[in-house]
Amino acid sequence: MSSLKTPAPPGASARRSRPAPRHSPARRRQLNRLDLRVTPYVFVLPFFVLFAIFGVYPIVYTFWIAMTDRSPMNATISFVGLDNFVELFTNDPQFWNAVVNTFGMFALSTIPQLVIALLLANALNRRIRGQMFFRLAIAMPIITSTAVVALIFSMIYAREFGLMNWLLDLVGVGPIDWRANRFASWFAIATMVDWRWVGYNALIYLAAMQSINKDVYEAAALDGASQRRQFWSITIPQLRPTIIFTLIISTIGGLQLFTEPLMFTSGSGALSGGTEGQFQTITMYLLDVMNQRFRWGYAGAVALVLFLLIASVSFLNYLLARRISSDK
Repeated sequence: MSSLKTPAPPGASARRSRPAPRHSPARRRQLNRLDLRVTPYVFVLPFFVLFAIFGVYPIVYTFWIAMTDRSPMNATISFVGLDNFVELFTNDPQFWNAVVNTFGMFALSTIPQLVIALLLANALNRRIRGQMFFRLAIAMPIITSTAVVALIFSMIYAREFGLMNWLLDLVGVGPIDWRANRFASWFAIATMVDWRWVGYNALIYLAAMQSINKDVYEAAALDGASQRRQFWSITIPQLRPTIIFTLIISTIGGLQLFTEPLMFTSGSGALSGGTEGQFQTITMYLLDVMNQRFRWGYAGAVALVLFLLIASVSFLNYLLARRISSDK
C-alpha cells in the first residue's frame, strides 16, 4: 500500500519561506554603540588583569611586608609600623654605601653610554660601505649572555695577567687591583654595562633618525650648513623625545644594576660586593638582607626605597630634558 500524504494547510508554504525577522534600526544602533563602548575594554582587559597580578599585587604586598618583621625564622608576624624605615635611614651605613655605589656606577655608565650611542647612530645613519654589517654588529652584545660578558671582562681586568693592566704597564703605570679599589671597580663595571647596552640605544636612535625627513637636511646643505651643524640643529632637536625615553630606561636599569657587579665578584660572598662592599649595589644589598639575613620585612623597606629612588630620578631626568628642550 502507498502512504497517504496529509495535505498541508493553506498558507503553510508561505510561512516556511518567510525570512527571519531582523533587528529594527534602533536596535542595531544600540548594539553598535554597545560594541564601540565595550569591545576596546575587552581587548585591553587581559593586560590589566596580568598587570594587577604581577604588578599591583607585589607592590601592595611589599608595602604590607615592609610594616612587619616577617622572617622565615619567626613563626609569628608582628606589625612594626615604620621601624624598618627608621632603621634604614638612621642606623644602616651599609645601605647608604650601596646607594653611593649604585649612583656612582650609574653616572659612570649612563652618560657615556648615551653619548656614544648617539654618535654611533649618527655615523651609521650615513651611507658607508658595509652599512648593514655594522648595524648588525652593534646588536651582537645585546644577545650575548651576561655571564659570558662578565667572564671576559673579569679576565680583562684581572690583577695579575689582565689585558688592562698590561696596557697600563706599556705606558709606565703600575698594576691596579680592579676589584679591591672602589673607583676602579666602578669603572670596570661601567665599561661592562656600556659595552652591553650602547648598541641597544644606538639602534633606538638610528630608528628615530630614519624617520626624520631628508628634505630638511637637503635644505640645510643648500644653505651651507655643515654636517656637524646639521647634527646639532636638526638631528638633536628631532630626537628629544627618543633621548628622554632612553634616559628614563637607562635610569631604571642603572639603579637596578645587579648582574654585572655580581658576576664581577670573585670568591664567596658574591652579594657583599667586594671585601668592603666597594661595589655592592642596592639590589645586591636587598638580596643580601633577604636571603642571607632572612629579614624579609626589612628587605621590603629597602625595595620600597629603591622604587622611590628610581621614580624620583626618572622624574627629574624628564623635567631636565623638558627644560632643555624648551630653552632651545
